[in-house]
Amino acid sequence: MKKFVIFTILLCVIAVFAFADFTVTSVTGNVMRVSGSQNILVRVGDTLASDAVIDAPEGASVVLRAANGRIITVTGARNGTVAELTRVAVNITGNVSRTNTDAVNRQTTGSATASARASDAAGDDDIAAE
Repeated sequence: MKKFVIFTILLCVIAVFAFADFTVTSVTGNVMRVSGSQNILVRVGDTLASDAVIDAPEGASVVLRAANGRIITVTGARNGTVAELTRVAVNITGNVSRTNTDAVNRQTTGSATASARASDAAGDDDIAAE
């Protein structure tokens, strides 16, 4: 149940960002917004939907403010939808402090297995010669 609640909250947060509008607060260089077959120059004060495609060439950048106030800088040599370019990267790091290897080393008696080791299968029989 706890995992379901966490998953639901995470899904709601993603949905909010997926449909949020972003306001352009700063532009350096010629950042373009693709609209159909037209390329439109992005200017300070423009509002970009999360599905808007932008192209920031080398040396250009655009600073966007999300609806929740978060500031995102999209640097040059990148293009894609605003949602893709402003996605928060999640890095999971840590150390394993305790392991349980008892389950791996546990032996059971009285049960048959249908497995074979590779060293048993690599005998003198030459299957390819048949």
